[in-house]
Amino acid sequence: MAKAEKKEKEKPKAKTTECGDKNCPVHGSLSVRGIVLDGVVASDKMDKTVIVQRSYYVKLKKYERYRPKKSRIPAHNPPCINARTGDKVRIMECRKLSKTVNFVITEKLAEAQKSKKSISQ
Repeated sequence: MAKAEKKEKEKPKAKTTECGDKNCPVHGSLSVRGIVLDGVVASDKMDKTVIVQRSYYVKLKKYERYRPKKSRIPAHNPPCINARTGDKVRIMECRKLSKTVNFVITEKLAEAQKSKKSISQ
């Protein structure tokens, strides 16, 4: 009889480029757990950190309607993924990386659409 094979936890997929970031879930030693969320990068002004905005609906019991809400979550942005403003990304929970960062980007779902604004005179 064959020995039972151990199923190892799959690491998130990313580009094949290596990064020297120890807090990368693919190339580093950072383990991910728990919550998995999708959202859009709202800001990438910080170094290796982005703000991911998530939109969802909440039911108002009194009025029997739904109200749109949003949450803004700071997440670590590994150099191998390098998400920019407008990109749709998937983030996963990890250990605390700083005072506010508890999430890390595991994959980029869609690139931001680049629009060319023409100036007409």
